[in-house]
Amino acid sequence: MTLFSLAGRTALVTGARTGIGRAVAVGLARAGADLVLHGHRDDLDEVEADVVALGRKADRWVLDLALPAAIAPAAAELLRFRQVDVLVNNAGIIRRAPAAQHSYRDWRDVLDVNLDAVFLLSQAFGAPMVSRGTGKIIMLASMLSFQGGVTVPGYTAAKHAVAGLTRALACEWAGAGVQVNAIAPGYVATGNTAALRADTEREAAIRARIPAGRWGAPDDLEGAAVFLAARASDYVNGHVLAVDGGWLAR
Repeated sequence: MTLFSLAGRTALVTGARTGIGRAVAVGLARAGADLVLHGHRDDLDEVEADVVALGRKADRWVLDLALPAAIAPAAAELLRFRQVDVLVNNAGIIRRAPAAQHSYRDWRDVLDVNLDAVFLLSQAFGAPMVSRGTGKIIMLASMLSFQGGVTVPGYTAAKHAVAGLTRALACEWAGAGVQVNAIAPGYVATGNTAALRADTEREAAIRARIPAGRWGAPDDLEGAAVFLAARASDYVNGHVLAVDGGWLAR
């Protein structure tokens, strides 16, 4: 279906090595996109192989997003060689500690990667999209874009801000043909949720609240990513799409 085809487009996915990033990268490749796979280390062999096995091109982009000053020049260098039609701001980190003991270093580390880098990447790759009059930016929000969470104040603050940034950029860029939207995953079995799933009591309480009756898998996000990257979503702007098994409906 041409509405969902990404043939001829290049998508950059940050944090593409594992988890949701890897699943989204593979889903976009399955829809026909070529990929630029970002990681903070050059350990992208497996996801690159997944993309190539689907007959798509895969380039690597190694950059530490915890160094905000490096983002704009690195993006400018990448754009000398590759046009980016779809940006997926997936990369993120989490630090867990009660708010009263949560260190400023942990707070700052999380905001550097989960918010500052997201803005700088959106700016660097979004500006050329605006100039061309076409492009897609997909943010990774969270259930904690809507709720408070426990022992993750920095992560919650960043994810609330990502939802706001999604709307702010949509308001400025929708008229230029650039759609900016977000996916808010529910509780998905990834490295970031390993501590929760290892806590037997907490894991059971979370699962009991999910109407679907299970934790999400990374590939549950593929369809939403393809939709927001494709022509099918050309009139969707500033939306935060929950893919949560019904968590927010409970």
